[in-house]
Amino acid sequence: MVWRQHELTLPAFKRGCHLVTSHIVREVSGSLAGVKVGLAHIFIQHTSASLTINENADPDVRVDMETFLNRVVPEGRGAPWVHTDEGPDDMPAHCKASMMGAALSIPITNGRLNMGTWQGIWLCEHRDHGGRRRVVVTIQGE
Repeated sequence: MVWRQHELTLPAFKRGCHLVTSHIVREVSGSLAGVKVGLAHIFIQHTSASLTINENADPDVRVDMETFLNRVVPEGRGAPWVHTDEGPDDMPAHCKASMMGAALSIPITNGRLNMGTWQGIWLCEHRDHGGRRRVVVTIQGE
């Protein structure tokens, strides 16, 4: 049984949903190489950004997801939030991050993440200026 863990930093992205599969695979490819069957657990160490798996081909899907999130979780004048310590996008970012999630589990098969043809890993940045984001990838398998 193999256990490996990588801590990596993703570059700062503007607000929205961003395809980061290649960033993550590039960092962990050496650890994936020897795993025939296993799991990759990917965890983001932030409360105002999230991870999800979704469409990897059409960037319009990422734009539409950001539109959806902004309609469901309003910010600005008239928003109901009490917590605004870090600005008007702070509490909405926490809500969106909880909705989307902080962790993913992806099967590993023959040294590769075993996702569907049209699936990719997204970093959803919910702040206007979130900065670089830390991610922990834990790989287990044989």
